[in-house]
Amino acid sequence: MTINENQKGPHQTSINAGFTLLEVLVAMVILAVGLLGMASLSVGIIKANELSKEVSSATTCAREKMEDVERLGYAGMPETSGTVTEAYNSITAYLDYKREITTTVNAPATDMKTVTVTVYWDSDSHQVQLKTFLAK
Repeated sequence: MTINENQKGPHQTSINAGFTLLEVLVAMVILAVGLLGMASLSVGIIKANELSKEVSSATTCAREKMEDVERLGYAGMPETSGTVTEAYNSITAYLDYKREITTTVNAPATDMKTVTVTVYWDSDSHQVQLKTFLAK
């Protein structure tokens, strides 16, 4: 005796069990959303790594000049306040960067100089700045 589909009990499974077209489409949409999210995350990580590399290079460029300033000391820096600019493509190891060295005399007190080294990149849209004080 064969059991008709309508005669099956509630705990019996269908012989033709499988996925419907709607279930497959929903699964594909969920997968696509997940993959697009991962792709945009990867792009963000790549951009952040590039910015980190640029900041590190700019900081190293500024630190090298600051070491020169500290080596020269108070007497080796200009006697008047002013700014010296090293333009883009003029710093040997840092062609994509511009560096400004600003000296302010008698600041923050008499017989002191404030020296600020600022490094710019990406057409001056980003910058790193280091500052030191030199005393007589």
